[in-house]
Amino acid sequence: MSNIHYPEKKLGLIYAISCYMIWGLFALYWYPLTQTDMPASQILAQRVIWSTVFALILMVALRQTKIVVDAIKTPKVLGVFVLSAALLGANWLIYIGAITSNHVLDASLGYFISPLFSILLGRLFFNERLSYLQVAAVGVASLGVIWLIVLYGNVPWIALGLTISFGFYSLVRKLAPLPALPGLMLETLCMLPIALLYLAFQQQQNTLYLDLSSFNWAILVGSGIITTVPLLLFAAGAKRISMTEMGIIQYISPTLQLITGLILFHETFNQDRFIGYALVWAAVILYLLSSWQKRRKA
Repeated sequence: MSNIHYPEKKLGLIYAISCYMIWGLFALYWYPLTQTDMPASQILAQRVIWSTVFALILMVALRQTKIVVDAIKTPKVLGVFVLSAALLGANWLIYIGAITSNHVLDASLGYFISPLFSILLGRLFFNERLSYLQVAAVGVASLGVIWLIVLYGNVPWIALGLTISFGFYSLVRKLAPLPALPGLMLETLCMLPIALLYLAFQQQQNTLYLDLSSFNWAILVGSGIITTVPLLLFAAGAKRISMTEMGIIQYISPTLQLITGLILFHETFNQDRFIGYALVWAAVILYLLSSWQKRRKA
């Protein structure tokens, strides 16, 4: 590797690790709001509004508004982003709901499974060939989920919801790729009218939760920054390092979520639950091995 390329690669690793560490510690960011009675739906609406505001500020500063305007003028692209916004909104709502209801471990399970589900979608929709290790990884992960459903007696709805919503979100985004910031801008713009109408209805019904401390309001306003920054870091990192390296680094996020759920939220993690998670972790190892083999061949 030349000295010219090495700094770029090193920078890419820093960006990618920073991105997944922020996503992994999201539960810590939202934790103070779990001590209030604010419902997840209102937190989501506030997140949409402040994400739109911060993304718009960045768009103007970076002179990228034309990309969004052109996308809005293209019905096919706009339609795709309406769908991606719906999937992203569902993903955000499920995740915030998991945190506010102390189900961070289920959220971490969802993001452990997510890359394996994406492999399956790639096979189904793009006819991408799977290696034997990838097929084994998907199979073992499925066993882990079946264990949690049948033997442990608990359908991991949160994990499955996060996996499915993010998997199909990634699939839809492939149909109309935009850079990270304009893409987020367009998605939040699609969600913004619903968020504003929802908060207006809540206020009319006297159910809008406004009794928050200045610190909690700062968390809501700052959600625009905490939503946008990791996406920009992800985009910058993906340009500089291989997808194999991104695939390995991404497991920082659910690992940190798992640790947070155990230490901060004191969630139970008994033997039956551990077996289901262990099967998923084994699937992750198979997936990483397949990525390593693919890189060696390349």
